[in-house]
Amino acid sequence: MKTTAMPSTSTPVAHNAMPPPSAASTARSSRVAPHSHIKGLGLTPEGLALPDGSGFIGQTNAREACSVVVELIKSRKFSGRALLLVGAPGTGKTALALAVSHELGVKVPFCPMVGSEVYSTEVKKTEVLAEAFRRAIGLRIKETKEVYEGEVTELTPAEAENPLSGYGKTVSHVIVGLKTVKGTKQLRLDPTIYEAMLKEKIVVGDVIYIEANTGAVKRVGRSDAYASSYDLESETYVPLPKGDVHKRKELVQDVTLGDLDAANARPQGGQDIMSVMGSLMKSGRTEVTEKLRKEVNKVVKGYVDQGVAEVVPGVVFIDEVHMLDIECFTYLNALLESPMAPTVILATNRGNAAVRGTTDVVSPHGIPVDLLDRCLIVKTDAYSREQIAKVVQLRANVEGLKLGPGVLERLAEEGERGSMRYAIQLLTPASILSGLAGRNQIEVDDIGEMNELFLDAKTSARNIGSDGGFDGGRM
Repeated sequence: MKTTAMPSTSTPVAHNAMPPPSAASTARSSRVAPHSHIKGLGLTPEGLALPDGSGFIGQTNAREACSVVVELIKSRKFSGRALLLVGAPGTGKTALALAVSHELGVKVPFCPMVGSEVYSTEVKKTEVLAEAFRRAIGLRIKETKEVYEGEVTELTPAEAENPLSGYGKTVSHVIVGLKTVKGTKQLRLDPTIYEAMLKEKIVVGDVIYIEANTGAVKRVGRSDAYASSYDLESETYVPLPKGDVHKRKELVQDVTLGDLDAANARPQGGQDIMSVMGSLMKSGRTEVTEKLRKEVNKVVKGYVDQGVAEVVPGVVFIDEVHMLDIECFTYLNALLESPMAPTVILATNRGNAAVRGTTDVVSPHGIPVDLLDRCLIVKTDAYSREQIAKVVQLRANVEGLKLGPGVLERLAEEGERGSMRYAIQLLTPASILSGLAGRNQIEVDDIGEMNELFLDAKTSARNIGSDGGFDGGRM
């Protein structure tokens, strides 16, 4: 039986790592992910790691190293290399990769994957890697278009007798009045544009723009002059556009090379880059040929040379990279050397291990030496009891849970003895138990009972005898 933990209505224990969630946020049922609390690397302006910042606790050396990598990425000086995060399970390797993504900003593509994802029956292993790399390379297209923009003051369809039959009437044209801060203009437009307006549900008082060369209509929002009126539906209010009704406007659109590859695999409509953007595949998995990728690169290069587009290299994050085999590692070397390579972040918890796909090659972290030589390696450290306590308190704040006296110390002890993940995993089941007992906070007895019901990984491993059975009892 699945049980969903209900957020507590009581005030969570305060901690300077993160403010407690408001009543509005805790009242709404939402899924809390393992790294919901990570908001960045938590650095000072000088690039030094704060002991406790942006949801990160500890790992000061690793965070400062990642901050240097972030600066290298921003200055476009990290191509052809990779960042390798190594450390024991539960020491924050995935959190560091997500923090790097936050530091780079939402406009930089971030493509996470796990090493085992490449073993697919649909496409080749190397194709999965190539696709991930292409999805992590963004293309920012800047296009200047002639548009008519303003608040709709008039929307009058003009009807005429239907020339195809003697019955009924048809729309011959539509009169649209547009108003800006500078003035007003009345437009006489084709009936197809009127149909597009009906689809967009445009009414008088909406702010719209119409592309002069294509006739495409876009609703921006409701004019803020109507902000005092109340409707049942929430509405986005925008100010009255400035300048003339007829103007030249720069439009910026973001797309990835992976999107362009997929759209070109089954092209629809025109062949220029704008038509390709509007015909992205919705379903199905098609293997993209190297010839097609070269053609896409040629078109993209042409747009970049003209100053129409800008390439935005993103980040590919491959977790559990030791799961890749020797063929994938060799292909990774080739991808890193390509002129349009994104930043690559790898993570592993292995020490010396055999390289998958071989019988006699043992290498550090299960990665061939030639690829390892391309990596900047960052080590994550084990957490102290004090740091585990801070992380547990932070997760309790995120999940809206209140901890009673001595609970934090008990969970920190469990985290030090077992693992930090185990200590965090005890939080929500213990809150369910305290709720069943009619309490609004977790007590030490709840943790003790959870500890009897569940085992941590180390205890479970010790309990398994050499013959595959259990030696009985909890150690």
